[in-house]
Amino acid sequence: MRLVLVGAVALGMGGSASAQDADGLYYDFAPTSRCLAESETSAERSECIGRASEACIDATGYATPVLSGCAFRELESWDAHLNAVYQAARAQAREFDMGAGAGAPSLAVGLRDMQRAWIEYRDATCGYEAAQWGGGTGAGPAFAGCLMRLTAEQALYLEYEGMGG
Repeated sequence: MRLVLVGAVALGMGGSASAQDADGLYYDFAPTSRCLAESETSAERSECIGRASEACIDATGYATPVLSGCAFRELESWDAHLNAVYQAARAQAREFDMGAGAGAPSLAVGLRDMQRAWIEYRDATCGYEAAQWGGGTGAGPAFAGCLMRLTAEQALYLEYEGMGG
């Protein structure tokens, strides 16, 4: 059963800017939203991750702060979407639990525990990716890009694969 949050994707999952934001970035989630709207498979949806930050970088430049800033902007969009998808999944899990037989494991508790473990995994993985830069200037963009990618993957997992897909 697929969660009904496609409208959030179509609406851009967060703010969109047609001009520079306060940090001088030209950010708009539309490239990712369009890609997701046209995607039918998990593989196609995965290819959409990073489209908005790539467009932001292309429009703004390839300086290290831009690489991080654009990835963080897309991360904010994906994080808002992940939170909405997670809340919908929690509601579905609670409803499922009410109909489950006595002694059945709680789907809501399993979802909560999975999400908490995922957050630890995401943070450790992205810390590791940043550490590979040995404190150099690439650490920030590596960390931001990793957070964006893993958050997007989790949002898509919960929306399309969780609760039976």
